[in-house]
Amino acid sequence: MSDEAGPSTIRSEASERSLPSTPFYSIEYPGYVKPESVPSAVSNLGGPSRLDTAFKRTAAKNEALLELNLRPGNPFAHPIPGDIVSTNNILLKVVRRKRRHPDGECVGEFTAEAVGIIPKTARFRSMADYQFQPDMNDPLAQLRLAMDRMDVDAIRQYSISEEKEDYVVPGSIHPPELDPALTEQSEQASGPRSNLRLFPPPLFSRQNVPQNYNFKPNPASIVTSLVNEETGEERKRLINKGRWKGYGPMTISFNDPNVPEGPPPTVENVRTQANSELLNRILEFMNERPVWTRAALYNQFSPAELREIHNSKVIMPLSGYMFSDGPWRDAMIRFKYDPRKESDARIYQRIYFRNANHPVARASVVARRQEGRSAATYINRSIEQEESFEADRRKSHIFDGNTLTKETAAFQLCDIHDPMLKEMIEDDENLREVCDERDGWYSTQALERIKTVLRHKFFSLLQGYVATEEECEALLGQDAGKSQTTRIKRLKFGKHNMAKGALRPEDAAAARLQATLDRNARTLLANRREMYGGRSSQTPDNSR
Repeated sequence: MSDEAGPSTIRSEASERSLPSTPFYSIEYPGYVKPESVPSAVSNLGGPSRLDTAFKRTAAKNEALLELNLRPGNPFAHPIPGDIVSTNNILLKVVRRKRRHPDGECVGEFTAEAVGIIPKTARFRSMADYQFQPDMNDPLAQLRLAMDRMDVDAIRQYSISEEKEDYVVPGSIHPPELDPALTEQSEQASGPRSNLRLFPPPLFSRQNVPQNYNFKPNPASIVTSLVNEETGEERKRLINKGRWKGYGPMTISFNDPNVPEGPPPTVENVRTQANSELLNRILEFMNERPVWTRAALYNQFSPAELREIHNSKVIMPLSGYMFSDGPWRDAMIRFKYDPRKESDARIYQRIYFRNANHPVARASVVARRQEGRSAATYINRSIEQEESFEADRRKSHIFDGNTLTKETAAFQLCDIHDPMLKEMIEDDENLREVCDERDGWYSTQALERIKTVLRHKFFSLLQGYVATEEECEALLGQDAGKSQTTRIKRLKFGKHNMAKGALRPEDAAAARLQATLDRNARTLLANRREMYGGRSSQTPDNSR
């Protein structure tokens, strides 16, 4: 055994130092920034106030977004989007000291000191969008700049110039802002160029993250041949065989002679993926009642079962088919059942009209999930409240004339339990011999009377009171006194006719309905004043 000592294996441990708690914020600027150009870089990011708002701890999601404008002041330039991400970085201060040895060699010594922590960092990992620079001397471009400056005089002086129709100009004419190097290259290519006054959209490409495709085609794409039936021309097309295939209920048009007898083969092949228990329950409901709206059918299940139906994507296509137009539009119908051939199917017709005052914007899915899962929601709701909420949800597809369950009216006639409306729906005097694409089995007059009463009662509930039968009868009397004009207009296939072929715009119909309600309210108020006023005027005569 040798007594000579080998290389030293003793390692000195680094001393512990406290980490400063001073927070700093970092910006990964996609470009070279010199010390003298820092103000310009900050200005391109929106200024110090915009950075303070983005890095704020309580900043909302829409406020924690940064945009880098590489061409500030140009409203047609598309910025580069950036995100604020959480980090656990440490800011180090590195100092280099140069010392010259006696032999003339210069040696540098480095010292590092932790200055603070970096809890948030702004990163620009998205690709820059395509850029297009229009002619800034164009009146529209000048108007856009004036709107940014809030120059009222320039905005008022704007006028639409006469169209010159110089859509094509010689290639030697170039915009003044074009790079001279590009001008020399373009002059070599003869021919005219386009002079269309095209202004760029807010966004050209939706692709933010680059894809590392290595200049190779998609391995999941295969070449398929398609033959045009009219010309017989054969052409090739790439089809992504790994694409997700969605499943939906089979849809037919009202003018199709036959109805589906079963689900399509593509859906039948994946029947094993469906929950057999839920599928059997839906089929039982379809046997009891051959036509269901989605809302009415979904209300027969618990929230957990409903979530399973939504996630399955196969259960509903295995249950029935749908019409793309007509009086049973968007309703689930049992296979082999044709409501156009049985007059008893009139009670399954669907009536829809929109509330113009109902906000179209909905809360995001994340916000609704957070609201539903929050602890405060479960704490504040008692068991009785949960049961009451679930009971109200189960009745949201029913209209009884006294309770408002939702702010949009989309009901099947069989789900209307109001006594006055129910009597009108069950009346079989004004029926057609042949089912109509617009009105179904009802005559135009009979269905319009039902819709008039339903609208009045529904909008009355929205205003906070229950409409009386006297008001509805007076409204029907006014409509009966007017001359009825029959519109003969054939609906086009695929027309958006949610209300059994809505020929009138929904917004205009809602506005006219609101005006009718206001006029009826004023008439009713005037009648009551005359009635009570006549009684008060007769009192002195009777006393004599």
